Amino acid sequence: MRKSHPIRRVMLASAATVSGVVLLLSLKPSSDPASAAGGGAAAQPPAASAQGGAQAAGTRTVTGDATQTQYGAVQVRITVEGNKITKAEAVQAPKGGQSDEKTALSVPKLNQAVVTKQSAQIDSVSGATYTSDGYKKSLQSAIDKANASAGSGSGNAQAARTVTGSVSQTQYGPVQVRITVEGNKITKAEAVQAPKGGQSDEKTALSVPKLNQAVVTKQSPEIDSVSGATYTSDGYKKSLQSAIDKANASAGSGSGNAQAARTVTGSVSQTQYGPVQVRVTVSGGKVTKAEAVQAPKGGESDQKTALAVPKLNQQAVAAGSADIDSVSGATYTSDGYKKSLQSALDQAGG
Repeated sequence: MRKSHPIRRVMLASAATVSGVVLLLSLKPSSDPASAAGGGAAAQPPAASAQGGAQAAGTRTVTGDATQTQYGAVQVRITVEGNKITKAEAVQAPKGGQSDEKTALSVPKLNQAVVTKQSAQIDSVSGATYTSDGYKKSLQSAIDKANASAGSGSGNAQAARTVTGSVSQTQYGPVQVRITVEGNKITKAEAVQAPKGGQSDEKTALSVPKLNQAVVTKQSPEIDSVSGATYTSDGYKKSLQSAIDKANASAGSGSGNAQAARTVTGSVSQTQYGPVQVRVTVSGGKVTKAEAVQAPKGGESDQKTALAVPKLNQQAVAAGSADIDSVSGATYTSDGYKKSLQSALDQAGG
């Protein structure tokens, strides 16, 4: 998208119009208290088209991304028939020295657990924690790929799907959020990663259930931080926004409804006084909303942000582009805003 021109086309956000949306499987390590707070049962894998088109029931194999562990790489491949995982295997696993013994002990049990539970929510094997964790991460990747490719050929626009946001690093540990979308509504939110250990366990247990509930209630990342768990809350909201952006992007790729709205978050623009990050909502080729999800704060920055951001938001909607005027007295914030806005518009306009 050219800087001086408005958005020319927009991908769709409504999961209700997605051609080929299907249920994704959940990854919930047994030691993750935050994931348990989200509630709900694990979904089954989707029906998958037959590899080569030979079998009507649909049989295909999908290989997950390789996961690096302390003792070596783990990579999982699954076979899906119809809507069922019929086989799981590790195409890579730690080897050499004691790793040979641990791999021989754990991998057959993990393979069996996948077929039994039809989910990435399997228990780690005692004595092979690193291999188990790597296995589950690669397994989730394979499941995600199976669902994405299966969805591209399906006609059930109202089916549910789950999307996992990017990991957000905080001062006390990573936060990562997964959402379930049915039709055009978020029906579930959960943290698949959250700070743990020491006081973090208490703060995670306090904040994550409230954040999960707030997402479902507000249907947006515009949720309040939980008092006493500011870092976790901020990380949660960033990962949540990433999940929403991914859901919108994938929804738009399969639909023909050019009037549906979607939100896109631009890259973070670092300024002399702090980061600026802009999110836009576009509908029917037009910017309908602009907002700063990050802006300089503290001291005089609070006053300048309060002065500049509303004016910049209004200009972005009016212009439909990043070709907007800087606000006098808030030059750094204005410049950062325009850079992040351009990034968002580039993503939205393809």
